[in-house]
Amino acid sequence: MRIKRGFVLAAAVLTSALVVAGCARDTGSPQQGGDAASTECTRNAPPAAGGVAATPAPVAPNADASALKVGLAYDIGGRGDLSFNDSAAAGLEKSISDLGLQQANTRELAAAENESEDAAATRLRQLVADGFNPIIAVGFKYATATQTVAAENPTVQFAIVDDDTVDLPNVTPLVFAEEQGSFLVGAAAAMKTQSCHIGFVGGVETPLIQKFEAGYVAGARAVAPDIQVDVDYISPAGDFTGFNDAARGTEVARGQLDSGADIVYHAAGASGQGVFEAVNGANTPEAPKFAIGVDSDQYNTVAPPVNEVIMTSMVKSVDVAVFNYINAVAAGDTGVLPEAFDLSVDGVSYSTSGGMVDDIVGDLEAYKAAIISGEIQVSSTP
Repeated sequence: MRIKRGFVLAAAVLTSALVVAGCARDTGSPQQGGDAASTECTRNAPPAAGGVAATPAPVAPNADASALKVGLAYDIGGRGDLSFNDSAAAGLEKSISDLGLQQANTRELAAAENESEDAAATRLRQLVADGFNPIIAVGFKYATATQTVAAENPTVQFAIVDDDTVDLPNVTPLVFAEEQGSFLVGAAAAMKTQSCHIGFVGGVETPLIQKFEAGYVAGARAVAPDIQVDVDYISPAGDFTGFNDAARGTEVARGQLDSGADIVYHAAGASGQGVFEAVNGANTPEAPKFAIGVDSDQYNTVAPPVNEVIMTSMVKSVDVAVFNYINAVAAGDTGVLPEAFDLSVDGVSYSTSGGMVDDIVGDLEAYKAAIISGEIQVSSTP
């Protein structure tokens, strides 16, 4: 399902934060800055230097988690998705190494494609029955199941990643400002494109993934108002196969590349591997193509040589949130956790592995500071 959308930042934001730098500035390929003879793309200057710096996510002193039994219920794909679930797993592993959590006192279960709400609830009930407390549901897919099972078990602590709709005293939401991190990688794409044409591939067309889309397109248009952005979703709302279908990821990304996009950002879970394969297959020295990863620094998780086309990733610190939550439960105070993991606490960020955005880090940091200060407001909806 192809959707070509135009996004415009609020006039007040453009007036206060952005100044036109010239009619046609081209930053060249992600490996090399400088002017290039390519499709012209009018670009704006970044906000003036200054603003508020990010601070590390608030973390309490390490507590003793040796008495806890921690259960993780993963989203579709489970461990090995090289993205969202693996980031949650990294938070669990850090709890084992740093907090004394015993490996034998952990359990990890994963969702199946297109399973029923009853199946998700059964998974959480199984963890409760086996004595796990706290239980972390990884993904908004678990919202209904968490509401039901947490209400049935008020003495068990639950956390849910990417959802804040469950209003129960024993449920802690772990949510992120995905639109803010996506704004930065969208800005990076607009600075680096040689064709003034980029793409976004979402896994499932849900409000959560639309946050990635909205931020990405807003960031791209903040830099280059006339840039073309192709938006595609692998599956519609309610069909979660879009998060675990690498073949479809390849097909969708290939369509964008064939239409002229030279940089493609995915927010598609394990399907993103297919996006990377498509970009790698289309990349040539004469017409370089690049990808943008998501959730983790995918340059470091995807095997070479495919990772060499990943110019940056929108890093969403699910690992930090999971670790901080386990630590807070061990200490008996979940109130130390932020309401949302946003740019101001480094809950979202962009990666620099591979050196392909080194020449524009100063500009990206200027946009980051403007978002933290409130000079730029990033919408969470397309």
